[in-house]
Amino acid sequence: MFELLKGVTVLDLSTVVFGPFASQMLADFGADVIKVESPDGDIFRAAAPARHRGMGAGYLNLNRNKRSISLDLKRPEGRAALDDLVREADVFLHNMRPRAIERLDLGYERLAALNPRLIYCGAVGFGSDGPYANDPAYDDVIQSMTGFAAMDTDPEAEPALIPTVLTDKIAGLYSVAGMLGALMSRERTGRGMAVEAAMFESLASFMLAEHLSGHVFDPPLGTLRYDRVTSPHRRPYRTADGYIATLPYSGKHWQKVLQVIGRTDLAEAGWVRDDAARSERIGELYAVLAEAMPQRSTAEWLAELKRLDIPCGPVNRLEDLVADEHLQAIGFFQSAEHPSEGAITTLRQPLRFIDAPTRPDRPAPNLGGDGRAVLHEYGMDDTTIDALIAAGAMILPGDDPDPA
Repeated sequence: MFELLKGVTVLDLSTVVFGPFASQMLADFGADVIKVESPDGDIFRAAAPARHRGMGAGYLNLNRNKRSISLDLKRPEGRAALDDLVREADVFLHNMRPRAIERLDLGYERLAALNPRLIYCGAVGFGSDGPYANDPAYDDVIQSMTGFAAMDTDPEAEPALIPTVLTDKIAGLYSVAGMLGALMSRERTGRGMAVEAAMFESLASFMLAEHLSGHVFDPPLGTLRYDRVTSPHRRPYRTADGYIATLPYSGKHWQKVLQVIGRTDLAEAGWVRDDAARSERIGELYAVLAEAMPQRSTAEWLAELKRLDIPCGPVNRLEDLVADEHLQAIGFFQSAEHPSEGAITTLRQPLRFIDAPTRPDRPAPNLGGDGRAVLHEYGMDDTTIDALIAAGAMILPGDDPDPA
């Protein structure tokens, strides 16, 4: 991990992917992220595959560089312990709906009264001032509501979900930007603030950045789609022995590739040379490229397009990706030894900071494994901690949660 945020403490009450994806980035930057879990733990701990209960692969890959404390926030003793942490924290992150936050009495106003410098981030499904505020939200729902599932260029095609937890990760990046921006503001003003990062709004913004298209103007100049990326011919191209992805983009790119495939007539056409005119007829060029690609093998096309400095690449499956020579060369996949899970493979933080100080990564924590140490750091003695445990308000590894 880096030490860019050394000295910043984050209380992370979030679960599953959205919040943990965001807080792991803060942890990778060096923040002390304290994962505050219920006695049952983050539900994503249960996602298979796993060697041991509560330590699934997805959980391990989203919670490195964090510490875990397990508090029952439905008990007054658990909430009181959390309040003690809030008084000293820099960031408070949660992904609960407004009604749930109200029930736990963990709203911004009360916590800001405890700590006026607190950055309070609600990683929510829908913005709190809209009619959907208390609706449950998961990736499948948000992909569908924001148009991703219905973006197939074939109007007869059934809606389909992109097979990754897209919404959580995109909204997670927005929330990281919001928290870092708020921390920077606090450096100038000395005051904390509330930040809200909503899945629905984040993905709608992400989707419409280019697809608002003609509706940027009033009255609209065209449709709600960016034609270049919705062309039915924009797809990986079939070659003589497989598929290839390539994107001639500039006029010079298209002139080069059109000459290679023997379409000098198009290479010299005025509309191909003109960026605006070419953008209006880009589907025609994609169709020409699709027709020519089967004439050569994937390897031949990759060599030729790289020679011409035209963006291109193979169509990888996940198995190819984990063996990719570039990712292997940069150490993207890293081996680690987890205290309870043994040998595991983790992903390197993709951002690089040249000459930034670093320290070794911490493996994803076991449920409640750092509870006693964390509370000691915040001035709580063993007698008080033992009383919390006896009251069922705090769980340590190996303890059975009180079903009551």
